[in-house]
Amino acid sequence: MGDAKGIFIPELIHYPLGRKVLRGLRLIHTHLKSESINQDDITDLSLLRLDALIVIGMKDGLPDNVSLAHLYSDRKDASYEILGPVPYHGMDREFQDFDQFINMIEEALLSRRTGYNVDDKRERAVLVSVSSTSKYDQEDSMEELKELAESSNVLVLDTVLQRARQINPRYLMGEGKLKELVINSMNKGATLLVFDQDLNPSQSRAIGDVTELKVIDRSQLILDIFARRAHSRDGKVQVELAQLKYRLPRLTGKGTAMSKLMGGIGGRGPGEMKLEIDRRRVRDRIGLLEKQLKSLSRARKQRKAKRVSQGLPIISIIGYTNAGKSTLLNSLTRSRTAVEDKMFATLDTASRRLRFPKERDVIITDTVGFIRDLPRDLFAAFKSTLEELEDADLLMHVVDISNPRYEQHIISVEKILSDLKLADKPVLIVFNKEDLVEKGDITPVCNRYNALSVSAIKQETLHALLVALQNKIWPI
Repeated sequence: MGDAKGIFIPELIHYPLGRKVLRGLRLIHTHLKSESINQDDITDLSLLRLDALIVIGMKDGLPDNVSLAHLYSDRKDASYEILGPVPYHGMDREFQDFDQFINMIEEALLSRRTGYNVDDKRERAVLVSVSSTSKYDQEDSMEELKELAESSNVLVLDTVLQRARQINPRYLMGEGKLKELVINSMNKGATLLVFDQDLNPSQSRAIGDVTELKVIDRSQLILDIFARRAHSRDGKVQVELAQLKYRLPRLTGKGTAMSKLMGGIGGRGPGEMKLEIDRRRVRDRIGLLEKQLKSLSRARKQRKAKRVSQGLPIISIIGYTNAGKSTLLNSLTRSRTAVEDKMFATLDTASRRLRFPKERDVIITDTVGFIRDLPRDLFAAFKSTLEELEDADLLMHVVDISNPRYEQHIISVEKILSDLKLADKPVLIVFNKEDLVEKGDITPVCNRYNALSVSAIKQETLHALLVALQNKIWPI
């Protein structure tokens, strides 16, 4: 239904795409001046994943001709094909066996999706960055986003980087570019768009209105990883609290659906009431979790007081995520903390006793990995855990020297320490994974940072570290 200016397409909630290739709907409409199929028609066809779009050209108020557009031809220079126009009364001869025709289109679409197994049930993502920073910083951040996605068990199909002089306040990029991005992502078989930049609630809604693909940002991806990896009670409470605080301002309903449920002027319909109930429940849950967090914090302080009463020095291992902190803890204390070659593989704090020669003991603690631009809500939730660093006599900063971005990692960790007002704590920088780089490259880096290097998986490299730790804790 519509007028000479355009047609109204309702929400297609009863025809969800899911993992289907096409929606199972055809759009038929008229062009009152018998115009050809235009770019707006093709955009609707591509964004809505329609089986076909049929245009009836009118002449003197009567049907004159018929054109049909469908997705995915065998041509390499276009993602759609237009058939016709053919005379209106000859349409039956031209478009026979329509169901078989649509099945052929779906098979062709599937055959052009490459790079993944169609039976793979993981989310399939296109990663997007729209930034006005330097090209190097943008590419560097995108590589990290790719690692985060893979750590969250997401299959990355493609990455899209756009340099922008000015960020679009509504869509980050222009609306036309966004539609082009969505169409290309759907052509590749994506189920998810992941933006490297944090989206505010209005941007999330605006982009979500353009596409049925799931849309998340960097912070939401990190929160998802934390939710998967948290096992302790502390970790689960902290992550749930961060998730709820992130989602609360984004908790909204569909405006059109709500308006149909409104009462009189100024009345509140049941849809809006439901939304308010949901928000109130989230706020109540946040209040409960904050109380639990305070209770857990008191328990941590009691355990801390017990350690202090024993007079044992405390060494806290800090560092960028996936630097090998847990592996190093295991090698030093011969323990079995879970390790994995993934970002944020372990979230829960682990404390072990480490014995030095001359019967000297220390408590050595592994903390959650750091990352640049840590989500604000997550940082706030984990602040109580990170506050344990205040009681450390020494911070052992572990750095993955095999990572080409190790300098940025050091800067990010130092910034977080500054935010926690711990910049004045004694720090020993330890470059890990020395077995993965050329020996000649290690010494200049260690001299530059007044550090030493080890390989956490090779016990013979740890003697110098133990000596350095002992000299830092008990100066001669």
